[in-house]
Amino acid sequence: MVSQEQRRRQLAREKFLRQQQRRTQARRKSRIRNSVIASALGVVLIGSLALYTTGAFESDGDKANASAEVTPSAEATSKAPDPCEKPAAGEVASKTWKKEPAISIDESATYTMTLETTCGTIDMALKASAAPHTVNSFGFLADKGYFDHSKCHRLTTNGIYVLQCGDPTGTGTGGPGYTIPDENLKDESLKDNTYPAGTVAMANTGQKDSGGSQFFLVYEDSPLPPSYTPFGTVSEGGMKVLKKIAAAGDSTGAGDGAPNATVVIDKATVTES
Repeated sequence: MVSQEQRRRQLAREKFLRQQQRRTQARRKSRIRNSVIASALGVVLIGSLALYTTGAFESDGDKANASAEVTPSAEATSKAPDPCEKPAAGEVASKTWKKEPAISIDESATYTMTLETTCGTIDMALKASAAPHTVNSFGFLADKGYFDHSKCHRLTTNGIYVLQCGDPTGTGTGGPGYTIPDENLKDESLKDNTYPAGTVAMANTGQKDSGGSQFFLVYEDSPLPPSYTPFGTVSEGGMKVLKKIAAAGDSTGAGDGAPNATVVIDKATVTES
């Protein structure tokens, strides 16, 4: 027969074992959560050296038409105030084309692309002679209103420092229906596997000649292999706009997600001067 004291000790032991089990489970969940976070950050860093999640600028959608990874959809852990204005009225483009437009630009001329965004105007000088296919494609798409009313869907603030735009779907998987060849990968500005602040470059799927319409704007020197066509340079005023957007952070709080700032391209134009 079990005495009252023995029963009390048995109950105490069972309670202790339950507590230990709960603590073990909690530690296991914490390790899994930390592992997931570490993996997410690892993707950014690996992407910055090998690149856009299996490459820092790859797509997991239709790779014939897409040129960047899907923006993570994790909930924001903290959100800075939105420094930008409301978008202009209008709808994003839905039209696509079966093949790259014929080159119609003057490769010896000077071209400028202007993005009138909700956060301010971003001007960039384009490298027509070094990247004629890319500059010609952007001129064609801008003339068609392809970029108008589209969101800049990705901001990376950890490992690499870029704002990514050019997808009317806002998902990171959209494209114009055609691809353009890689160009200017030996640009003298790309030293030591670094894309310097102010660079405008094409996103791609990680495969050769897979660029479409998505591009990224580098607001701080970023370690990347020379695999992404550099085709422009952001003006000083444009860099201030990019810094403002970056300061507001991203939606995940982990350094890679949709920008907290409402970055919408109200109007994109490419002009010859």
